[in-house]
Amino acid sequence: MSSAPIVVNRPSGTGGRRVTVHSRGRDEILGTAYSDHDLVVFLEGAGIADPEVILDDPEWVEWRGGSAHKFSAT
Repeated sequence: MSSAPIVVNRPSGTGGRRVTVHSRGRDEILGTAYSDHDLVVFLEGAGIADPEVILDDPEWVEWRGGSAHKFSAT
């Protein structure tokens, strides 16, 4: 398990990446992001202040199975 509370999973075959946040002892799926903008909107909705600032911080966000900021199908 990652120590980062936010996980951006690998791109799906049709594009987009599932985003989860670990909060209050459990993982919650925020949705499927198709861009950094989508990701920022999800994180704002989860109550994270200034999410743009943490996207490249590995203590906050783990990008799994693909390059960071790439959302297209593999």
